[in-house]
Amino acid sequence: MDQNDSLLHFPSCSLRMYFDRPHSLTLAQYDHMGYPPGYPDPELEQYTAPQLMPDTPRVQLRLAGDKRKHNEGRVEVFYNGEWGTVCDDDFTLHSAQVVCRELGYVEAVSWSPSSKYGRGQGPIWFDNLHCTGREKTLSLCPSNGIGISDCKHSEDVGVVCSDKRIPGFKFVNTLPNHVENLDIQVEDVRIRPILSSYRKRIPVTEGYVEVKDGGKWKQICNTEWSVFNSRVICGMFGFPGEKKYNARVYKMFARRRKPSYWDFSVNCTGNEAHLSSCKLGQDTSLKSNSTCAEGLPVVVSCVPGRAFALTPMVGFRKAFRQEQALVRLRGGAIVGEGRVEVLKNGEWGTICDDNWNLLSATVVCRELGFGTAKEALSGGRLGQGMGPVHMNEVECSGFEKSITECYFNKEALGCSHEEDAAIRCNVPAMGFQERLRLNGGRNPYEGRVEVLVERNGSLVWGTICSEGWGTMEAMVVCRQLGLGFANNAFQETWYWPGEVSADTVVMSGVRCSGTEMSLSHCLHHGAHLSCPRGGGRNAAGVSCSETAPDLVLNPQVVEQTTYMEDRPMFMLQCAYEENCLASTSNQVPANSYRRLLRFSSQIHNNGQSDFRPKASRHSWVWHDCHRHYHSMEVFTHYDLFSLNGTKVAEGHKASFCLEDSECDEGIEKRYECANFGDQGITVGCWDTYRHDIDCQWVDITDIKPGDYIFRININPNYEVPESDYTNNVMKCRCRYDGHRVWMYSCHNGET
Repeated sequence: MDQNDSLLHFPSCSLRMYFDRPHSLTLAQYDHMGYPPGYPDPELEQYTAPQLMPDTPRVQLRLAGDKRKHNEGRVEVFYNGEWGTVCDDDFTLHSAQVVCRELGYVEAVSWSPSSKYGRGQGPIWFDNLHCTGREKTLSLCPSNGIGISDCKHSEDVGVVCSDKRIPGFKFVNTLPNHVENLDIQVEDVRIRPILSSYRKRIPVTEGYVEVKDGGKWKQICNTEWSVFNSRVICGMFGFPGEKKYNARVYKMFARRRKPSYWDFSVNCTGNEAHLSSCKLGQDTSLKSNSTCAEGLPVVVSCVPGRAFALTPMVGFRKAFRQEQALVRLRGGAIVGEGRVEVLKNGEWGTICDDNWNLLSATVVCRELGFGTAKEALSGGRLGQGMGPVHMNEVECSGFEKSITECYFNKEALGCSHEEDAAIRCNVPAMGFQERLRLNGGRNPYEGRVEVLVERNGSLVWGTICSEGWGTMEAMVVCRQLGLGFANNAFQETWYWPGEVSADTVVMSGVRCSGTEMSLSHCLHHGAHLSCPRGGGRNAAGVSCSETAPDLVLNPQVVEQTTYMEDRPMFMLQCAYEENCLASTSNQVPANSYRRLLRFSSQIHNNGQSDFRPKASRHSWVWHDCHRHYHSMEVFTHYDLFSLNGTKVAEGHKASFCLEDSECDEGIEKRYECANFGDQGITVGCWDTYRHDIDCQWVDITDIKPGDYIFRININPNYEVPESDYTNNVMKCRCRYDGHRVWMYSCHNGET
């Protein structure tokens, strides 16, 4: 793909990126996609508490039901001492806007009719709402009247609110006698490190719990605080558990500095994914000296997962590693997100999204060493898996140690990989984004990579030497900035003028495995730089994309189509020219035979975007012998190994032509090779290389009878970025007796 193609990929506004200083941009330029920090956001008005007339009905709202994010759910209204719902008749985005803003969110994103979040209970308080979007409370919108409705709970309406909270939002309790029924609504929450030993630690694991209400940070009185509350707070900040702390030290600190307490206590059950799902406790009883009765400010001490833990020997873990062997995430752009896969009977499979919610997603997140779930994703949103669907209709209490302990339906009838469940977890704030930036690009998701390093006691921005810079390094950059997957890695960036003050090369010899959370965790030269080409115009650059393809080989097809053929050399001239035969074929006469291990390969694109060759069409290579263009000189490796791992035979396959051979139902083919057509594999389609075409083999003429391991590796040089490279490898056991060959136990993955 050339650099112009990167314009086609824009990540969503929820992605984050940090820059050294704001750039001067026209505000309207990127309004449709949102602004990462460092780009000027449109100014948001400060919150002012609504002034309601005395005769305005007092209501409180909450989002309930089968949530997949904390800021979405069934709209429920507390009125006259009872919770009820809202009917979807005449409901519009204007009505959703009133709901979200009353709950403290900046705006509504969408709304859903027909009890998408489950059927509620109690009265249907509002029907035929006609809001303008400017009302201060839902009860001011014209409607049939409170409690007047001809709807059923099958028509309960739900909303999705934005992640952003209204600056300065202050919770106003209009129903003081029913506080225990209300959800917590505050502008923000944080853990503020108090002790000097924790102030410089990353991530922050211990300190005061503070809520931002009315634009001011306040502590919470600990008289009614429970371990369940601590569990929820730690989970929100990316930690799977909590532990005890030294209370005596904090008592001394509280005596020296007078706390400022929030008006309410907190009441969580412990399985909430977010504080906003907890209930308000009673008003804090205050003494005249502004300390809470017989109490102190709430302190939490959280336990980080192993990937984020500080250890005396090695510092932070250099690369993300799974904490559990029974569950894994695949297809996610950043640490803590991906399609959920579980291991059963030695085979990895997926989870069907029926009944998939935040509770179940949170169990997986904690199991893998993260915090609570930010989002439970359905519909194969992070790519489709292969193999069986192991679990369906999962129901968790939220306290299980593993998703495998939750109740589930073993029958996955009607579930396909289009319904694969996925998650996004809360992970600790490591500050990695602040040490990297992209500069000079046409949009915030591409540019020259500039890194913040320490030089002579001060922090300076500089560039990265592009020698050896490739897809894996670009993947780490995009992950570190929260910009999704790499779309391209550039070794020249003269067309992207970055900061002149950052032209100096400050990092060289960068080599990443692709799993690192930060570029600084990759191998690099350290203080002794080596960059013959220099920085500036030759500095490393990237473009990022929210989505990526994911190629997966079908192992059953390989197993079912394998056979052996003896073929004369005079019929293998084209294959010989393309180096598809063993090196010993150079010295044999034309009438001799080569023994070929033949098979078909069916390569699926299970990702979220089409697989396209890196080279643009004008640079494809024409092969006159086979009469077609190669868009990738090496598309797959075919290797045969002895049981001790020694390679005994090999083959390779250029992309004779990448095209859509077949597609899933409802998906149209986009790529075909005829008439110099576009090459690629569409999402949901597959490309089949039949066993009877040239080079679809391994030359086994020189190997002895015995047991072997056969391996296929797709996209082996990582020329094209993918969301998951671990499933590009397929392995089989192979038995050859000198006359016949058997292929068995084929499976995806290295293990």
